[in-house]
Amino acid sequence: MRLAFFEDQAATGFAPIAWMRPVCELLCGQFSLRERLLRSLSVPDWGAFIRPFLVETYHEAQPESHINDLVWLASEPTMLINSRWLPDVDAVRRLEHVGFDEAGVIDQSLAWLQLHPEEVALLSEDRLEEGLVAIARTRTLIKTSGRMANRPWDFVLHNADQLRIDFQLQRLGAVRKIRTQGQHSFGANVAVVGDMDQVQVDPTARIDPFVVLDARLGPITIEANAVIQPFTRLEGPCHIGYGSQLFRANIREGTTIGPVCRVGGEVEASIMHGFANKYHDGFLGHSYVCPWVNLGALTTNSDLKNDYSNVSVPLEGYSINTGSTKVGSFIGDHTKAALSTLFNTGSSIGVMCMLLPGGELMPKHVPSFCRIWHGTLDDQIDLETGLRTARAVTERRNQEFTPAQERLLRYVFKQTQAERETALHRYREKRGKHAANAEVRGSA
Repeated sequence: MRLAFFEDQAATGFAPIAWMRPVCELLCGQFSLRERLLRSLSVPDWGAFIRPFLVETYHEAQPESHINDLVWLASEPTMLINSRWLPDVDAVRRLEHVGFDEAGVIDQSLAWLQLHPEEVALLSEDRLEEGLVAIARTRTLIKTSGRMANRPWDFVLHNADQLRIDFQLQRLGAVRKIRTQGQHSFGANVAVVGDMDQVQVDPTARIDPFVVLDARLGPITIEANAVIQPFTRLEGPCHIGYGSQLFRANIREGTTIGPVCRVGGEVEASIMHGFANKYHDGFLGHSYVCPWVNLGALTTNSDLKNDYSNVSVPLEGYSINTGSTKVGSFIGDHTKAALSTLFNTGSSIGVMCMLLPGGELMPKHVPSFCRIWHGTLDDQIDLETGLRTARAVTERRNQEFTPAQERLLRYVFKQTQAERETALHRYREKRGKHAANAEVRGSA
């Protein structure tokens, strides 16, 4: 079975966390959608149809893939998968039995479609979704199970459920196991609370004394070479990725820590995509943190409003009601937050921001390549300095900052220029009104 992941028009609604990657690479549960399906199904060959500006870096990251390649698509039958789909166990297992007479839909969005090579002539790269929808209308539409993510917070809100789904897929043998051969042997003074069968730890992971693994609410998975230091508590469902280190951390239900992260303090119902640092104390709740983000000591976010009303998030400057009362922050790649940074409920922080707080809550919207400099928003980031910092940070984790990655960041810088200008205009206008009101009160 061949797979191809496609981004539909709704895939543009995942800023800031999808500026640097296709939507099929966003984490939810233990895996991204791509990882989940390639592990679950027998897939000899796969491709992706993504936003054009991501092609170079994605091909670099996944050299075996076929990207935006209609010639490849026309060579054999291929299952097309919507990158926003969060499938459950039944949906994953059913994919291998799908024929050419069906198409899967969720909430009027196309989730999957088995494409015949002859039908590729009806498609074009710049109008792929339109062509796929037209083909789907010739099929029997099947209401498939799972969920369709529409905004960044959907990955966070459904993370706990997806962690349980991924663990079940592994137990059923549908997903190739993440661990090496053998069982982990816990040392003295490691407490497992709940069902031991709900705890899966790679034998190469290091679990120090005085660690608590609480699996009463869901499964706990810990990948190879992870290090869990003393006085850490993990509450399932949660997942700790390859090579990540936890320092006296309180990891609450519904949390995914991706590979090579450094995490301390309290983390609840959040996703750290990978290669991110939250080394010190502070709270992170209902948030998505992209790679190469550093959250300084005592950095904390709010994920609940005082009046318990629904949270709105300003995506690219436009406030969107999430329909949920528990929503934290969405932080783009390469952003750095200095010590004691305070994120407001429902914050959108862009790519390569520099946050130096002034003792008050951050603005809810900080556009990409902006600063909070002593409490004031500006766009005075020097891009060349930021790129040098990005290179230094990636090298510290034995990763390469490639020319393609640099070109992508320069592209995102240009594409977010209008967002910065609009946000700065609104910010200065708002600050001006506050100053005028303060002057009136002072003279009264």
